[in-house]
Amino acid sequence: MKNRVQKHLIVMLTLLVGTFLSFNLSSADDPSVPKEGVFYTCPMSEHADVVMDKPGKCPKCGMNLVEKKHSTIKYVCPMKEDADVISDKPGKCPKCGMNLVRRTEDK
Repeated sequence: MKNRVQKHLIVMLTLLVGTFLSFNLSSADDPSVPKEGVFYTCPMSEHADVVMDKPGKCPKCGMNLVEKKHSTIKYVCPMKEDADVISDKPGKCPKCGMNLVRRTEDK
């Protein structure tokens, strides 16, 4: 009986540790969020949400992406009336409900 309980505890502990490690490893490097350093974006201010980790063409207008360096990423409301809405993470504008767009503060 005692041996059976120990086996069940070991299995449960193994599953718990495996789940924890899997979650942490999968969420550690979110590719949708550029890291500090060099990134490439469209030179048109209307396409500031286009951010890539390598040179190429803007998928919206076809212009060549330009190299930029950034220190922090903020999310802002695309509506001019709500330009004062700034967040550290993506979400919805509390004033108009639109999705916040990524804005990078250049170095």
